[in-house]
Amino acid sequence: MSTAREDLLEAGLAVFDRDGFEGATVAAIRSRARASNGSFFHFFNSKKELAGTLFLEVLQSYHAAIITSVDASCGARDGVARLIRAHLDWVVSNRREARFLFEISRSEWGEEVRGAQRTENSRLAEGIERWRAPLLARGELLPMSAVLFFSQIIGPAQIFCRAYLSGRDRSDPRDQVETLIACAIRAVVAPGAAEHTGETS
Repeated sequence: MSTAREDLLEAGLAVFDRDGFEGATVAAIRSRARASNGSFFHFFNSKKELAGTLFLEVLQSYHAAIITSVDASCGARDGVARLIRAHLDWVVSNRREARFLFEISRSEWGEEVRGAQRTENSRLAEGIERWRAPLLARGELLPMSAVLFFSQIIGPAQIFCRAYLSGRDRSDPRDQVETLIACAIRAVVAPGAAEHTGETS
């Protein structure tokens, strides 16, 4: 059973998705959540605070999906494929959340959550590095910074996802998954890397 706070966050997500941050109002969020004015302000001081809280919760959900897609059993090629599939699957399965995370402008409220966002991004980087570092050490992944590596994995997929989320392209971005995986493998995996396992032979 959902709580009043969860109802307000879900309502906020729906209203932001429909009206954008600027067009959304506390009244519309309260109405959708069937919450009183007092209930809203018990949990959130403003629309901006609700948006920031929602952003961090959605970010955590996305990061969890990415981090849990790889582990020590994944080799270089398999791990790259899993990361791309995890990203695409999360976006398609959580379209409204993905639109909020990647598409809705947060210039008005982003500063208030910037520190927490950096912390979450660090956790994501650490999670991926736990899988990547041993493969780098064995020469199965090409040497590059963590930021460059992630951009090579997720960046091209994100181009398709943004078109899908904005409605510019109605096709499922997962239709491109095999080509995206093949391109990413060429970009980050060393020639001759083990095919499946991340364990040493």
